[in-house]
Amino acid sequence: MSDASVVASRDGRIGHILLDRPKALNALDPAMIDAMQAALDGWRDDPTVHAVVIEGNGGRAFCAGGDIRAIRTLAQAGDTEAVEAFFRAEYALNATIDEYPKPYVALIDGICMGGGIGVSVHGQIRVTTEAGLFAMPETAIAMFPDVGATFMLPRLPGGIGMYLALTGARVQGADAVHAGIATHFVPRDALPALRADLARDGVTAVAVHAHALPPFSLAPHRAAIDRCFGADSVPDIVARLEAEGTDWARETLATLRAVSPSSVMWSFAAVRRGAGLSLRAALAAELALTRHVTRHADFAEGVRAMVVDKDRQPRWSPDRIEAVDPAAIAAMLA
Repeated sequence: MSDASVVASRDGRIGHILLDRPKALNALDPAMIDAMQAALDGWRDDPTVHAVVIEGNGGRAFCAGGDIRAIRTLAQAGDTEAVEAFFRAEYALNATIDEYPKPYVALIDGICMGGGIGVSVHGQIRVTTEAGLFAMPETAIAMFPDVGATFMLPRLPGGIGMYLALTGARVQGADAVHAGIATHFVPRDALPALRADLARDGVTAVAVHAHALPPFSLAPHRAAIDRCFGADSVPDIVARLEAEGTDWARETLATLRAVSPSSVMWSFAAVRRGAGLSLRAALAAELALTRHVTRHADFAEGVRAMVVDKDRQPRWSPDRIEAVDPAAIAAMLA
């Protein structure tokens, strides 16, 4: 079971999924999503497959997300059916991973963003190396943290989830375990041995190879993150960051001011809502929100600036958080 960009194979006790699109940092396209779904469906009732292991090829990325450039092209062409089909299939895969009856192990080495979060974080075991780099940078392209992230992020400790959702801040290596995104830390040079032991012994191999965690690099800012990103509205977050008076707060506020103001508002609302939903319900709500977001002018502009032209000079409309109409945001989530 494989296509050009996904290699699904059997190795001892495991079903192995290799994301094999390294030039695109293993970004997901529809064929890859379909191939992964087919592999998981095929192994679900196979008694010889005791667990599933997924990883990315190429050494640079586990999976850098979905093919957002293609989604922008479809949206600009008015092909709403194709846009919806992509997200519907991707979110169905996320739900399959969450509900899978066998252990699902993600070996994350390199970039893991957006859709990469979706095909890893909903599994029971998420192993990261020191090179694992996690982020949901959607506000920079005027999207929102999707793939079930509106369910996952509010369940992280304190205000960390909202901080990551709005700023797109990157969490590396063992810090991802501290933050609750990954479950185990294994150095990169130990991955080949872990992979071999998983095939021979099953998921008990993970605990054997896991290392103790170094200190959490965000620890000095944890109290401020909770104070600021535990606020009840985006304007309150801004006010609290302004009141902090630290370099960290100034840098964080500058990040919020640089990304799409509208996206900050709808991402905040979506994550808050997700705290009270099941994963299935959160995915359904995310699918509904994509219909509005992908038609918003900021989405096409954000992808242009960050992915297509890469000039990193987006022109947002409106261009300030204070100018975003809260009623318009509420209508998008209704």
